[in-house]
Amino acid sequence: MAMFHKILIANRGEIACRVMTTARRLGIRTVAVHSDADADARHVAMADEAIRIGPAPVAESYLQGARIIEAALATGAEAIHPGYGFLSENADFAEAVASAGLVFIGPPPAAIRAMGLKDAAKERMAAAGVPVVPGYHGANQDPAFLAAEADRIGYPVLIKARAGGGGKGMRRVDSPAAFVEALEGAQREGMASFGDPVCLIEKFVPRPRHIEIQVFGDRHGHVVHLFERDCSLQRRHQKVIEEAPAPGMPDAVRAAMGQAAVEAACAIGYVGAGTVEFIADGSGPLREDGFWFMEMNTRLQVEHPVSEAITGLDFVELQLGIAAGAPLPVRQADLSIRGWAFEARLYAEDVARGFLPATGRLDHLRFPEATMFRPAPVRIDSGVRQGDVVSPWYDPMIAKVIVHGPTRAAALNMLSMALEDCQVTGAVTNRDFLVALSRHSGFARGDVDTGLIARDLDALLGESSPTPEVLALAALGALGVLRKTRGKDPWDCLTAWRHWTEARQYVALDTAEERIEAQVTDLGEGRFTVKTGTASVTLSALSQEDGTVRVVLEDRQFTAAVVVEPGRITVFADGRSHSLTLPDALAGARAEHAGGDTVIAPMPGLVRSVRSVAGAPVSRGDPLFVLEAMKMEHVLTAPRDGIVAEVLVVEGDQVTDGTLLLSLTPEKE
Repeated sequence: MAMFHKILIANRGEIACRVMTTARRLGIRTVAVHSDADADARHVAMADEAIRIGPAPVAESYLQGARIIEAALATGAEAIHPGYGFLSENADFAEAVASAGLVFIGPPPAAIRAMGLKDAAKERMAAAGVPVVPGYHGANQDPAFLAAEADRIGYPVLIKARAGGGGKGMRRVDSPAAFVEALEGAQREGMASFGDPVCLIEKFVPRPRHIEIQVFGDRHGHVVHLFERDCSLQRRHQKVIEEAPAPGMPDAVRAAMGQAAVEAACAIGYVGAGTVEFIADGSGPLREDGFWFMEMNTRLQVEHPVSEAITGLDFVELQLGIAAGAPLPVRQADLSIRGWAFEARLYAEDVARGFLPATGRLDHLRFPEATMFRPAPVRIDSGVRQGDVVSPWYDPMIAKVIVHGPTRAAALNMLSMALEDCQVTGAVTNRDFLVALSRHSGFARGDVDTGLIARDLDALLGESSPTPEVLALAALGALGVLRKTRGKDPWDCLTAWRHWTEARQYVALDTAEERIEAQVTDLGEGRFTVKTGTASVTLSALSQEDGTVRVVLEDRQFTAAVVVEPGRITVFADGRSHSLTLPDALAGARAEHAGGDTVIAPMPGLVRSVRSVAGAPVSRGDPLFVLEAMKMEHVLTAPRDGIVAEVLVVEGDQVTDGTLLLSLTPEKE
């Protein structure tokens, strides 16, 4: 069969751009679909054609399979690539695509159904001889029955929505007392994200490692695995940094795990790209009898670039060829591992506030020198541009930072440097957290498991207060006195000249905790003394052609970046970013929140549950609201003991960041 001439990508953002890049290289024209919120998005601009499919909510746009098929037919597309998420693992959609005379670039509907529900998938894998985690995977959803099953399995257990993925609908439970509430939360998330509240119960493996095997199958009966990825660095059951191959993986275990993945794919007649996910016992060295099947993702994975890097293959190109009827161009004996690769997910999220998703306009966005969507030592895959808005409607990923080096140590150093060179302002991000994680000593040793981040979170968050050097750079940026290295013009060095006195200027900077008054003395030729409180710093700070600032202190030199925007200064230095605001001198006294007397929405979201009423007594830490954002539930609690004065929202309300939800009676003096 000949290759396609035109395909439609039934997705948005980074993955849509990724598919378009390979399609364009192969001479295939592309059609984008978009919601109203994405009318000016990057993937729309990249496509040859674009079709509007509905309003911003995913249920009214990207989940509207019939509209997407209509768009494909109207534009003459021959096939539909679903990307990941949305309709990528929807067997009904895959069937509808085929019924319309189009090709679904993915596995057969029967394979999607076989792996779509975790309980049925595990029963099928057990029958095929693939090792499965002990647990209850049946249909009985009576809470008392499931609690009894959890007692039988033994705590701690994991409650998992059977249709779940991406950490949604998943709860770890350590004792019987917490089981029922955790079950209810998992069921709500399963229903909200997948339209299916049914959950299964599994034994929680101590010090678990999340290792997955990439597989590909064609329509001619060939199935291969493309080695493993370690995805153990997770927060709230969602992946943060992935790597390939897995550290400490013995050849015998790799062969056994790869063979199990191939057998799993063969058992369901798999075609296309897929990932078989295993949980492994990380309490000691990896063993051939120490891994168990978790689930199979019947689509391309977010972290597929690390496997592309170590195999030298373009997975989207493989997908397109297989969907067009071509056989796999490689056999297992042809495949080998080349070097080491890491991928870090740069998100708009507030790590210090429990990884809450964030929104905002990307006022300044700068990545390190890299390729985009193509293998290279440094690769950046991103679906956004400077000026784009991270909205509450979709996943808050900004970019995937991918590196490939000859060894694990070299690749990890490259990852740290690439992350340090990422600059984002306008939205809170996890950039500093990723830098700290890439420098974590245990991670560097390959001592990883899914609990590492939770155990060491305080150390990973690090010191948030800006140093005197950072405050000095912020003050210089605010005053606009940073300048380029002196050229041939002698007048360049006279910017600080004063008759009979030193040149001094003053500026106020606001951190999250306090206002800082800075006194800047210009010593000439790019040299300054900056006093902030009791600290005094004398430094040279000269802007470079690449936009960075070369800082020279008495005993050291380093490079920083100072981003100056209206009302805000952001300094990137030593792997951290510090954003300071410039107070408006005409604004008068700043309005203050009522502190412990209120509960305020920390991000945009849907009020899923209200747990209190006016007049009710509450204790500090009592759950008051369940707020759903990005399809994840977040529990908001009472800030202090008191009496509820007023509840200002009801279940089903859509709120914005900063919305007042509840007030307590004022504390008496």
